[in-house]
Amino acid sequence: MKILLIGEYSNLHRSLKEGLGKLGNQVTVVGLRDGFKKISVDIAIKDYFSNWFLLKLKNAFKKILNIDLHSHSVWLQVKKHKNILSGYDVVQFINESSFNCSPNTEIKIFNFIKKQNKHLFLLSCGDDFISNTYNLKEKRYSILTPFLEGKIKKKEINYSLKYVTKPYQKLHQYLFKNIKGVIASDLDYHIPLLNHPKYLGMVANPINLDKLHYTPLQIEGKIVIFHGINNLSYYKKGSDIFEKALAIIAKKHSDKIEIITTNNLPYKEYIEIYNHCHILLDQVYAFDQGFNALEAMAKGKVVFTGAEQEWLDYYHLKEDTVAINALPDAQQIADKLSWLIENPDEIIKISKNARAFIEKEHDYIQCAQQYLDKWRKEIN
Repeated sequence: MKILLIGEYSNLHRSLKEGLGKLGNQVTVVGLRDGFKKISVDIAIKDYFSNWFLLKLKNAFKKILNIDLHSHSVWLQVKKHKNILSGYDVVQFINESSFNCSPNTEIKIFNFIKKQNKHLFLLSCGDDFISNTYNLKEKRYSILTPFLEGKIKKKEINYSLKYVTKPYQKLHQYLFKNIKGVIASDLDYHIPLLNHPKYLGMVANPINLDKLHYTPLQIEGKIVIFHGINNLSYYKKGSDIFEKALAIIAKKHSDKIEIITTNNLPYKEYIEIYNHCHILLDQVYAFDQGFNALEAMAKGKVVFTGAEQEWLDYYHLKEDTVAINALPDAQQIADKLSWLIENPDEIIKISKNARAFIEKEHDYIQCAQQYLDKWRKEIN
């Protein structure tokens, strides 16, 4: 099949492309490069308004003239690539707002793509109307919990909250009316979509194991703990809780550990630095693992991330054998870190189990086949 993947988050569509290619399909990835991460795409749609001055200019145009310069720029770039974006059997959008444009522009781009291609699908793997509506009501926790607890001001989380406003609800309804179906990438998006008539089920994030070589961990000297911070999602990822936990551990085990903390690194630099760690702190407010956690697990890192009971049940796993569930409790995280530091054999066991789990459940070719099966079922 000829397949167009629109949008990119954390290397998901790139890895899916590589798996689909192994199965004999022709695949193109088009989209923004996921901000500072600079993820590779085949056709890059540029965000010309990301630096401080141009961002101020964009905001001024929006406020004074009600003109969205980013949306206008993206629309012109998409139209420019009309020939390349035409004639596909399957098109999958990574999000309800794949280009981070205004809802009206996203609808215009969607219709432009729809007119020139056959079957359109949607992926749920980030902020969207259904998951965020669910998360605002959920009594346990989610990425919106820091906002509900008052850690984040409304204006600081407008990116997420916009998805539940009327314009984005309209966008959501329009897309769901015109797509063949929606697929979830992990349990955090699977659970809110359960029983929705357009929901086609979950396909685990595809991990290209050919690129992520596993080297058995060796502990010779200090245990290295890595915490890569994205300032834009500092509270949403629970980085404040991780930092409190690290402060506790630094006092208790300063002679046994080395802590590495980074801020806003491009994807390639981020990977190069965490290659040297034993333990990686990923995120707190999740039930399942995102792409960064999975790639680290593929390399045999012990990852503190979403590993809730629902995840254990879904994959038939036991607690603390494949990944460590990072609850929103600094002392609990510190206790788990302390347990690993005091029992380094457990680090080695979890490292091996993590790699084996990715090989079994997240292999990019296996996942790509699941996408093909779901698409073909709806097409036929």
